[in-house]
Amino acid sequence: MRRWIHPRLTWPRRLRNKWIAVSLFVLVLFSYELFGLWSSPWLTAWIIVGYFFLTLLIDGLFKHATFCKFVCPIGQFNFIASTLSPLEVEVRDQAICEDCKTKDCIRGRRAPGSDLVILQRGCELALFQPAKVGNMDCTFCLDCVHACPHDNVGILSRLPADELTLDVQRSGIGHFSQRKDIAALALVFCFGALMNAFGMVSPVYVVEEWLGRLLHAKNNAPGLGLLFTIVLVIEPVLLLGLAAWVTRKWAGISSAWLPMTLRYTYSLVPLGFGIWLAHYGFHFLTGLYTIIPVTQSALADLGVPILGKPLWTLVGIPRYVVEPIEIGFLILGMTGSLRVIWHLAEEDSTNHPIRAFVPWALVCLLLLLASFWLIAQPMDMRATMMAG
Repeated sequence: MRRWIHPRLTWPRRLRNKWIAVSLFVLVLFSYELFGLWSSPWLTAWIIVGYFFLTLLIDGLFKHATFCKFVCPIGQFNFIASTLSPLEVEVRDQAICEDCKTKDCIRGRRAPGSDLVILQRGCELALFQPAKVGNMDCTFCLDCVHACPHDNVGILSRLPADELTLDVQRSGIGHFSQRKDIAALALVFCFGALMNAFGMVSPVYVVEEWLGRLLHAKNNAPGLGLLFTIVLVIEPVLLLGLAAWVTRKWAGISSAWLPMTLRYTYSLVPLGFGIWLAHYGFHFLTGLYTIIPVTQSALADLGVPILGKPLWTLVGIPRYVVEPIEIGFLILGMTGSLRVIWHLAEEDSTNHPIRAFVPWALVCLLLLLASFWLIAQPMDMRATMMAG
């Protein structure tokens, strides 16, 4: 649509943060449970239509990929997960960037003799490549790669989660330790993974029923809202607040409580990713073969039963095979989180890094044990052929 519509407005400065996107992320998780979106293609379709309408509306009015950077909840999920990527768009040689006069990677490549005609746009998310650190807010659109006249920007390999150990000034983002909104995104990413998984096991109905009686509610919205508040707000505040307090007292760290808490919050991202991977890996693997009977059924409905009668008994890999894979994903995520914590602990307490490490490692251990408990629970196979 950029062929016909050219945005002219600039997103308000007070909204240039992740709070709207984080709120929408929570709303998506909450709506999924409240309205049973897994079993309503009609509601799902309207959400998709509304999503694309909102995208076109915002990016049709505002410059610099505003929807991606400040509104899109799916984009924020991908942004925070991309901190674990083994790849990063970055400059090959900083010396070449220092001698560059045009800064095309962010301004875009102009036509010779004209500053108005853009042949190749630069980074619309306002990430200046020489000062860019990590993958946060990067959509891998590769506009900067194509715009660089020196072929000095590329997709390079790196150590996954390495950027979570750094608290340097980042182009377009600043310092992680000063971004409460991004830290909140990391918390929702991790604890939201637990909440989403808990919503799919049988014990959740007992909890929701108990909360409903406690609140004297006629529907499950108040109880579900309270459950989300406990898991996404109260639990992280208590766990992280206690860990930060113990770290400062026991390890003798003099840095301010809030910046230190924000820095260590990002260490939960690898474990959160492992939880998401284990959860959706379960659904994918246990339903791996369902594409066959679904295709057979679709062709039969169209009056072309060339593949025969649908084999509804053909489902996927047995659960006893899938569960060790889930445990492997969780342990891998736990390992990544412990590595980040240890790196931060060594920076904060050179004399007693183990004392700074232990409180946060215990937080991760509690989350890991909660994940193991979820795996052991009977899964409510909602809206699938395995529902019983």
